[in-house]
Amino acid sequence: MQLLPRHRRGDQRRTESDALMHPYTFSQPRSVRDALSTAGPGAAFLAGGTTLVDLMKLDVMTPGHVLDINRLPLRGIRRDRDGLHIGALDRMSDVAAHRTVRESYPVISQALELSASGQLRNMASIGGNLLQRTRCGYFRDVTTPCNKRTPGSGCSALNGVNRNHAILGTSDACIATHPSDLAVALVALSTEVHLASTQGVRTVLLDRFYEVPGNTPHLENVLRPGELITGITVPHLPWAAKSLYLKIRDRQSYEFALSSAAVALEMSGRTIKQARVAVGGMGTKPWRLTNVEKALAGRRAGEAAFEAAVENAADGARTRALNGFKPALLRRTLVRALTALTTESR
Repeated sequence: MQLLPRHRRGDQRRTESDALMHPYTFSQPRSVRDALSTAGPGAAFLAGGTTLVDLMKLDVMTPGHVLDINRLPLRGIRRDRDGLHIGALDRMSDVAAHRTVRESYPVISQALELSASGQLRNMASIGGNLLQRTRCGYFRDVTTPCNKRTPGSGCSALNGVNRNHAILGTSDACIATHPSDLAVALVALSTEVHLASTQGVRTVLLDRFYEVPGNTPHLENVLRPGELITGITVPHLPWAAKSLYLKIRDRQSYEFALSSAAVALEMSGRTIKQARVAVGGMGTKPWRLTNVEKALAGRRAGEAAFEAAVENAADGARTRALNGFKPALLRRTLVRALTALTTESR
């Protein structure tokens, strides 16, 4: 039995699957305008489906209307003087393999290739990746309290199994980590995300697109109801070619980050002129470390300099019973990433 059945052109039908699924309507808009005008309260956009379908099966997400947006003209990878442009519906595998991305923005290609299995990368879209929900087990288990899933119900992770949970940007309401590897790389590169709604279009810096949980962990980003990601732009940064993504995880394949680092450097010989640094597996959103960036500027590359620069990388961290090792792991991850990148740069 198919979760999302095939339909004739322009057709809408009500679908019910097994007992775990709620009834919903399904449509396939052919233009961005049609998609935005059709998306009402309780609707969800379907691209690759690698997150949405899973969460619908688990009863974590129960949209009343699902819009398959795969026919929309939101594909295309190109570079101009403004930067690298990627469509929201471009598949992760296509972006990772694109020659311009691999040569001029290797941190993006590396983050994508370390994100998931080849099968998932062939299905998952860039927009969907940036909007994927946390992989916190309590969020995905509807029998346990979770403020992100059910506001006001409580956070089971605070005193539960929290080894993989966040230490930066947390609150007493939520300590779930953000799951996207790609978003970490894009935040390090000051990427902009383009949004469209029936009210018009707008552009938001990706670092400001994501929200820390505070008292409202169910509000994960600044996306408005009915708003759609149409694409992203990575600014023109010639030195982004000297960039790297390092991912530390409990097993080598198909695992989310325990710690990760996206690093890009502008070098003059062995001296660092500028640095861009963001980390994953540590924060409730992709976490840019501007204090580390400033500490690296003007230093001559070397392990001792790197260790000094990352000394305060975990400032503001709040650890729980099982993740107290993460501040030290964060520092080691950064030193390893910086060392690997500057060794390659020689």
